[in-house]
Formats: sequence, C-alpha cells, structure tokens
Amino acid sequence: MSRHFFGLYFLIILTLAAVSWGQDRLLQIYGSRDALDDRSQAVALHAVEARLQALPPAEWKPALAQIAAQSGVGMELFRTRDISGRETLEKLESGDIAYMSAAGGESWALGQVDADNILALEVVAQESQRGPLEWALTSFFYAAIALVIMIWVWPLTRDLRALEKAAARFGDKNWAFNAVITPRSQIYPLAQTFRKMAARIDALIASHKDMSNAVSHEIKTPLSRMQFEIELTQQASCSSEVRRSLENIKADIAEINALVTATLSYAILERGGMTLNLGEHDLGQLIPAIADQVRRDSRPDLSMATVVAGDAGRVVCDGHLFDTVLKNLLYNAARFARHEVRVTFRVEDGMNRLWVDDDGPGIPESERARVFESFVQLDARGERKRGFGLGLAIVKRAIEWHGGEISVNTAPLGGARLSAAWPVIHVPTATAPARA
Repeated sequence: MSRHFFGLYFLIILTLAAVSWGQDRLLQIYGSRDALDDRSQAVALHAVEARLQALPPAEWKPALAQIAAQSGVGMELFRTRDISGRETLEKLESGDIAYMSAAGGESWALGQVDADNILALEVVAQESQRGPLEWALTSFFYAAIALVIMIWVWPLTRDLRALEKAAARFGDKNWAFNAVITPRSQIYPLAQTFRKMAARIDALIASHKDMSNAVSHEIKTPLSRMQFEIELTQQASCSSEVRRSLENIKADIAEINALVTATLSYAILERGGMTLNLGEHDLGQLIPAIADQVRRDSRPDLSMATVVAGDAGRVVCDGHLFDTVLKNLLYNAARFARHEVRVTFRVEDGMNRLWVDDDGPGIPESERARVFESFVQLDARGERKRGFGLGLAIVKRAIEWHGGEISVNTAPLGGARLSAAWPVIHVPTATAPARA
C-alpha cells in the first residue's frame, strides 16, 4: 500500500512541477507587462523629467513634492548609486523603464533624469483580470493533472473490476477463480490472496464431500453387520451364540467409534481457527517409546529401529499432534513393511526433520500425491481393507500447522520413505520476578 501511495504522490508532484514550469514559461513569453501600461508610465516619466530639467537641480525636490501633491501620485528622486541590480541599471542607461518593488509591497517605475539621478513614480495597482491566455493555461494545468491521475488509476480500476467479476462468479458456486491479474498490477498481491482463499475453499468443499460420502459408506457396512447379528441373536438357541453375536456387534461399534474419532481428528485439523499447544519435548526419549508401542501393538516380529540425532532434547512442538503424526506414520509403515522399519529424527539448519522408512513395496510415483488426500487407500488388489484412509491426511495437516511439509519418495531400505520437515520454533522463556 505504501509503495502505491508514494508512487502516486511523486507522480503528482512531478506533474505539478512540470506543468507549473511550463505555465510560467508561457506567461513570461506571452503574458509580459502590457505595452500600453509601459507607454503610459514612459509618458508620465518623460513629462516629469522635462519639468525637472527646466529647473536648477537644487529645486528638483521641492518641485517634485509639489507635482506629487497635485497629482496624488507618489514620486521620489534617488541617486544612481543607490540603485542596485546590474540589469536595472543597464535598462536605465539605455533609456528604458525599469521596475522595482519596495519592502511595503509598492511598485515603482524608474526613469533616468541624468547620470546621477533616478526618478521613481509609484505604479498604481489595478485590479487584475484574467485574460484568455491565463484561463487557457489554468484549464490546461488541471487537465494535465487529471490526465496523469486517470492514466495511473485506469489499470487499477480495470483490475479491480476483473477481481470483482471473478469473486462474483466464485460466489455463484463456480469454484474456479479465473481473474487474469498480471504481476505488474497494483492489486496483484490481493489477487493472489483471493486465489489462495478460493483454492482453500474449493479444497475444503471437496474434502467435506469426500468425508460425507466416505463416512456414510464406512458406517453403512458395520451397521448392516450389526443388523444381521441382531437377527441372529433373536434366533439363537443357546447363550454361546448370543455371546458370539454380541462380540461381533461390539467389534462393529468399536469400528464405528474409530471412524468417528479419526474423522473428528481430521475435521479439527481442517479448521481455520486451530491453536497449537506448543511446549518443549524430549524426542530422544519420546520417539523410541512410541516406536516400541506401535511395534508391540501392530507387529511384534517387526524390526523397528530409531535414530535420534542433533539437539532433540528440547524440541518445541504440539506434543499431542507429534504423537499422532509418528503413530500414524509407523502404523502405515508397519502395515506394508516386510521385515524392517527405521525412524530417523535430526535437527539441522534450523529445521526439524523426521524420516520413516520401510522395506515394503513402496509407493508408485503416480500415487504419491494422492496418499495425503482424505479417505484414500492404496491397498493391493484383493487385500482386506484396513483403516479409513485418514492417517496420512491427518499427518499432512498436522505438519502444515507446524509450518512444515511432508513428502514421499523411495527409502534406502527399498520401500517408501515419508519425510516430514518443519521449522525449529523458539518459545520465549519467562523471566522470574526479582525478589525485593
């Protein structure tokens, strides 16, 4: 905003300076003192000079005072040496009329009586009236300023109109922000902000649609199984069949509860007003503990090594979100790994870096962008479905809330490597109050 303000300000200043200079030059050339005024002053000066020259020099001042009293026009007699200004003296020596202004604002016409004396007649100011030239120059002056401002404002108005139309189309549920604003435009940053906002809204709408469709589909299957188990329970002839049906119903309820929990976690991370609960955590102890817990819960036969390097004893992050991130990454790796999963954490170059590698089949390059979308699973054909496809989507949102990003590539173990990086955050330490 300040750049545009100063740009317009200096443009107006330069325009005023150029137009004022041009107007002054034109007035000097075409608007000099009226020749008729010069002739009338010359006649008056010559008449007084002729009257004085007919008298002895000693009587000039009394005679001049008498003429001034009779005519009502101020007259003075100066010595030539009292007049300063080379241009003025040259005019007087050549017989021309010169003009000067007194400290009180009066204007005087000068004429040379002889080599030693200068006659000064007071010029009576007349009410000035603008002529056609002055009016034309004034009109040109303001028209030039208006033209310059219009040239500066027109691209801004054009781009604002394009932005308004694009916003109106977006408001009519056409979820594509297609305003063409060039980088040189004054509102390019505003257009970029609108474009990011539109992309975010579009992504949220698509995510909510996917969530609604997926949740309804995921809930329908266990509900159908529960309905079937209830019918079996009603027809059961012994208590063991009833217990078996109740266990199945309990498992379906747990599945629905897990879906709701995962969906709520993802929805919380999708909200715009989320606040991180930042604190210092010792990841040198936390990472091995989480890895051991995941290994025991998922695949006790799996080798899950951890390597923590750098200053990992006081990492500032949201502890709950980091626990969620690491568990989702490890459960995902354990699901596809053959024999080994490796976790590496390092603090370097002002970044916290986390790698989770496995020796599984890996992720094809064509699918690597999709794995972080909600409700997307890349299960092998014929494999029993596990999970809801929200784990990596939650990981991506949690890392983004820390100001970082996550990516997928090939691991040194031959499988998939998920790499997360976020900036080192410094939390100011509180100063203890001094004791009195």
